[in-house]
Amino acid sequence: MRASLIQIAVDPDESVNSRRQRVASLVREQRGVDLVVLPELWPVGAFAYESFVAEAEPVEGATYDVMSKAARDAGVWLHAGSIVERDPEGPLYNTSLVFSPDGELARTYRKIHRFGFDKGEAVMMGAGEELVTVRTDELTFGLGTCYDLRFPELFRGLVDAGAQAFVVPAGWPARRREHWTLLARARAVENQAYVLACGTAGTHAGVEQAGHSIVVDPWGEVLAEAGTAEEVLTVDLDPAKVTTTREQFPALKDRRLR
Repeated sequence: MRASLIQIAVDPDESVNSRRQRVASLVREQRGVDLVVLPELWPVGAFAYESFVAEAEPVEGATYDVMSKAARDAGVWLHAGSIVERDPEGPLYNTSLVFSPDGELARTYRKIHRFGFDKGEAVMMGAGEELVTVRTDELTFGLGTCYDLRFPELFRGLVDAGAQAFVVPAGWPARRREHWTLLARARAVENQAYVLACGTAGTHAGVEQAGHSIVVDPWGEVLAEAGTAEEVLTVDLDPAKVTTTREQFPALKDRRLR
């Protein structure tokens, strides 16, 4: 299975609509891979809190339309990162959209752990409540978003739900980059699963982004890692490696606490 992580630079001088169209073109360029992953809140910027209300959209809004067509044109599974979702009957949510190769919306995931403590996302957005997996022909993926990476119980729950790999879009700040790579490897090792963690590049809302999108295998080995600029990271995954790792070192069978 071949996956491409597109580490998008969120430029404040680029309009949201222009960025949607540019990113759609990048997705179409990945024709021939199986899975494409985009970062968290790339249309507006993960730290652009002042724009969240103005740029909020329904699930089937502008980003949905553009990404659905891009997934269909490229013939790929597309984790389209996340959007600021406006729920007509509730608060805003940080919501991921996953499209099948025919452009249909396969699943959505509302971020469970909101970052910011007493400001930003933590007070502006509602918390998701559902663990979400996506089954493809090759692997079953569990979904998390950015700050979720710090909460291992979420990923263990996804393993119990059948996940063999995790997709984690993010807008992770550069000042905590070491945590980003450490936590990605930890989630892979402890769950014997692939981790595909896709971040943003550049600086938005005054916050320098970590970049360093990373793919980690079930043994915790880094298969590929980006730098700090916008780039496409492409890697081949062996679905059988999850099974063989769990058979050769059956730590998950020794769990006592649930």
